[in-house]
Amino acid sequence: MSKPLDNPADPFKKALAEATKTMADAPDLTVTYTVDPSGYSGDQMRLPQVSRRMTRDEILLARGTGDALALRKRHHNEALAARYAPRGEMARALYEAMEGARCEALGAREMPGTLSNIDHKIAWEAERKGYAQIRSQSEAPLPVAAAYLVRELATGRPVPAAAAKVLDLWRPFIEQTAGADLENVDHVLADQAAFARMARRVIADLGYADQLGEDPDEDQSDDADAEDAENDPEAGDNQARDEQEQDDSDATPERSQEEQQDQSQTSVSQDELSDQEMGDEVDMPQADAPLEPPPPPAYSQADPNYTVFSTDFDEEIEAQDLAEPAELERLRAYLDQQLEPLKGAVSRLANKLQRRLQAQQNRSWEFDREEGMLDAGRLARVVANPTTPLSFKIEKDTEFRDTVVTLLLDNSGSMRGRPISIAAICADVLARTLERCSVKVEILGFTTRAWKGGQSREKWLAEGRPQQPGRLNDLRHIVYKRADAPWRRVRSNLGLMMKEGLLKENIDGEALEWAHRRMLARPEARKILMVISDGAPVDDSTLSVNPAVYLEKHLRDVIAMVEKRRAVELIAIGIGHDVTRYYQHAVTITDVEQLAGAMTEQLAGLFDSDPRARARVLGMRKAG
Repeated sequence: MSKPLDNPADPFKKALAEATKTMADAPDLTVTYTVDPSGYSGDQMRLPQVSRRMTRDEILLARGTGDALALRKRHHNEALAARYAPRGEMARALYEAMEGARCEALGAREMPGTLSNIDHKIAWEAERKGYAQIRSQSEAPLPVAAAYLVRELATGRPVPAAAAKVLDLWRPFIEQTAGADLENVDHVLADQAAFARMARRVIADLGYADQLGEDPDEDQSDDADAEDAENDPEAGDNQARDEQEQDDSDATPERSQEEQQDQSQTSVSQDELSDQEMGDEVDMPQADAPLEPPPPPAYSQADPNYTVFSTDFDEEIEAQDLAEPAELERLRAYLDQQLEPLKGAVSRLANKLQRRLQAQQNRSWEFDREEGMLDAGRLARVVANPTTPLSFKIEKDTEFRDTVVTLLLDNSGSMRGRPISIAAICADVLARTLERCSVKVEILGFTTRAWKGGQSREKWLAEGRPQQPGRLNDLRHIVYKRADAPWRRVRSNLGLMMKEGLLKENIDGEALEWAHRRMLARPEARKILMVISDGAPVDDSTLSVNPAVYLEKHLRDVIAMVEKRRAVELIAIGIGHDVTRYYQHAVTITDVEQLAGAMTEQLAGLFDSDPRARARVLGMRKAG
């Protein structure tokens, strides 16, 4: 038996792996080539697959990805990055995108050739995500544009043509609001902490200061001062006194007198400006006027007339922060016990969904390839004519491999009992099923922190009950599972829904807008948002002092915005409530036990490769 020929791509793969390890300064790094998403974790790095044919695109993409990941591994300190990382979703996306651009630009100083390689990676990603076809800012991700601009300013090299539209749409806004902070970007590239501080200033300039959280440098400065004072109470006083005496000995009497006169004149001048030129701010030329950060509305991108009395008491919180680990485990066990009779039926539905998804994958093949799996269906021609070369087939990347699904669960009081239990267990099964099919899943919940308005209403009462205050309750948005978190680590979190006192009011419009913003910040090409609710938005505190349709109108406006933008596919399931009057793609179930079937059918329909089959499923209006 003759020895099979070596893969001609192997020498290239080996050489690229060695170069990547050298560039990353990580001799123990293990580099593999795979069709899975590229990235690195610890000492494992994944690069794009290179076939036996070694096409030019494959080689350039592998090189560019390897250079980008190696430079990030070499120049990025994870602990330092976490210290300065903002809390909010958009602010964090901006921060991480700019940090990636910093690492690439820093590497380009030492190795200019990496820029050309990374350009090919950027162009490939831009073409894959359709950046060249976008027409408005709403379609262009701001974090990507900010990273492109940082890279351009630091290297003097424009972004590839396929990616230029994203930067062109955002460049005027970024330069006018954050241009002053970005001017010296090349001076802080080598100092990750200094760059992080600059990035936080840029994020504030762009209108997301409220998502930054506390300033880590302020805390460190306060701690250091306190420690110094505790260790040597007189040291600070002595140093200040010595510096003052030195300044006094160096200054002549005439100079001191002049400084006092200058200070007096400066004070008078400032007072005169304050009194005489106060109106100048109103008459500032348009070029100097401060720009409003996106989005233009203060509280909602969908409805500029939607107002909120106070956001001081709202919270976005991880599920594990609302209960102790032991309590979460107890609640999870209680949930499993409550739903024991349904587990068999739900598991069968989950298996059905997985079979349908895998069937999509198995039906998608490319034939007449030079490598891959032997095409047994074409062996007959080889038998008939031995000179005919063997034919191979390879499986295509399926659409759902680059997909993220968000389940947004209504955590209102009306869901108490069997509805919330069914919703929780279905979310559990769907998350596990889709994770096995390489589809990332995020699970979110929404309610309020209190009945009857909470601290927001107390503040409103204390301020004399202003007319039509807008939303008048304290939001609680719960993250049960982040899209990138493995299910096994957060399994117990869904038990939180069984916690007594958790489920209160539901303000659907703001929750839907929150989930939509989170999805827009995700890198996946396809985004699916499924809302599970049992009724219209209801908050007694808000509706008692605003028009009766205030919350319902906002929900309709948000739905219209999401469906018009088409960046996210939106579907809804109503439990005992007709949500088809709100959502274009929706199904209403009359019995909560039908929820599992409805969820799996809706998701399976979305992944169906036949447009007519998808249309039939999305056209469902009622189940049962």
